[in-house]
Amino acid sequence: MSTSIPSLAAQATDTPMPVLFIGHGSPMNAIEDNSYRRSWQSLGAAFGEGGRWPRPRLILCISAHWLSNGWWLTGQAQPRTIHDFGGFPAELFAQQYPAAGAPEAARAIADWLGEDWDVGVDEGVGEQGWGYDHGSWGVLKPMFPEADIPMLQLSMDYHRSPADHFALGGRLAALRDQGVLIVGSGNIVHNLRAARWGAQDETSAYDWARTFDEEVTRRIEAGQLAALADFQQLGDVARLSHPTHEHFLPLLYTAGAVDPQRDRVEFFNAGIQMASISMRSVIWSRGA
Repeated sequence: MSTSIPSLAAQATDTPMPVLFIGHGSPMNAIEDNSYRRSWQSLGAAFGEGGRWPRPRLILCISAHWLSNGWWLTGQAQPRTIHDFGGFPAELFAQQYPAAGAPEAARAIADWLGEDWDVGVDEGVGEQGWGYDHGSWGVLKPMFPEADIPMLQLSMDYHRSPADHFALGGRLAALRDQGVLIVGSGNIVHNLRAARWGAQDETSAYDWARTFDEEVTRRIEAGQLAALADFQQLGDVARLSHPTHEHFLPLLYTAGAVDPQRDRVEFFNAGIQMASISMRSVIWSRGA
């Protein structure tokens, strides 16, 4: 199968776009003036003229907050902003992210993936269709506040194995050569049941949270990216770190899109919020 996408092939780039995994944590990080949001702002400023990387032609985001039967891409021309949380201030519910969708690219990517992956295009209108949930707009609005880069979200089929999510990330890697910025948004450790609300001091983190975060970091540093899909074999520390594992899966998509022999890895926001949410984030890139 060709690695070029019909609607994007004419826009091929010399250097692949980087791949980002962003630990998004609390929805409040999208509006609070804290170190996490400031780091996302700085990261966004590294794209475009004078930056480390070119401006993306399209953003493809995989968020922990869109689980589905089968895989789906947003197919609306103007996806809605979803406020999929409760109990937060009105300011957070007032946030909008009006980035344009990319229906033609969604259809082209779905066709290109073919029967092997059977990715659908969600063209539902209004509340009947998905849009940008807070796992996507919560980090992309600080990065690209002008909302002037077209964007797609890809859902995650929660019934599939972690290895399948990693493998689909591998297929998406070809999009990097065509100006597509792949962004995974989740958390390396995510256990809201055990959260100590308000705790920011690193010393408050659970031992199991640190252990799991350190092991995942070790595998990433060693380029053992396929081994990330075996995270459940880590036993109790994995079960405590992910009572449900939707926040870990976006890491598998981004890791799958990486060439560990060629891409350099960087970490940022390497802290644990509320004792049980790892904010560790990862950049894989070449050239810059």
